[in-house]
Amino acid sequence: MTTAPSSSFNLAQWWKHNRKTILPPLFGIGGFLLFWQLSASLGFTKLSGPLSLWTEERTRELLLYPFYDRGGLDKGLFLHTMSSLSRVALGYSMAAIVGIGVGIAVGLNKTLNRAFDPLFQFLRMVAPLAWVPIALVLFQQNQPAAIFVIFITSIWPILINTAEGVRQIPQDYRNVALVLQMSKQRFFTKVLIPSTLPYIFTGLRISIGLAWLAIIAAEIVMPGTPGIGFFIWDANQNGYVSEIVLGVIWIGAIGLILDRFMAWLQTRISSGR
Repeated sequence: MTTAPSSSFNLAQWWKHNRKTILPPLFGIGGFLLFWQLSASLGFTKLSGPLSLWTEERTRELLLYPFYDRGGLDKGLFLHTMSSLSRVALGYSMAAIVGIGVGIAVGLNKTLNRAFDPLFQFLRMVAPLAWVPIALVLFQQNQPAAIFVIFITSIWPILINTAEGVRQIPQDYRNVALVLQMSKQRFFTKVLIPSTLPYIFTGLRISIGLAWLAIIAAEIVMPGTPGIGFFIWDANQNGYVSEIVLGVIWIGAIGLILDRFMAWLQTRISSGR
């Protein structure tokens, strides 16, 4: 008898606690979409409005049937996204492992830092698209070339932030470790990693966005491979403006989800620590 009121009370409490977090983004996004639709309806822009994603048959089918697979490259949005995310997972994981490892080594050794910091700063300035022809020459195949582009694009924020985090470990912590005669393993697990974790996650959050941007760019330049980048390239080749708009919105939504996931992961690990 008391279950319903209790559930209702909990929902009301949850809304009261979270409404200031939920409402502003809803108003902001809603206002932007309304402005966009009015601009398209009044002829201020030739770009299709957001309502065209539902009114046009092709984009409506893409929204309703994201899992379809007619063979070859004729796939739904979900399957294209999974292809892109699988490449991002591989390239980003390698970038995280190498970036954190090299970042710690560079942060601990001043000589290594002086030797390689100019090279790192130089390479991180190269745009993802500039790596595509180099990757194709190196690997001769689209799949490994795309993974390499993700790796080489996303590694630098992880590496540089990790190295900076190591350098920012308070000297007092180092002195205590010396006094207690900590082993290198214990110093690594009890001092270095906990102290640098915020810097590492800052690099990881920046890099996940770069990895997602890199794969989209690589797939557009290397057509013929399933992925959300190919989806946009194919829509552009056929003049399907609404599909291009849908692809851009889809890319932004996936990127936002990836960023929020990394933020959630950082919160969980930090609270556990």
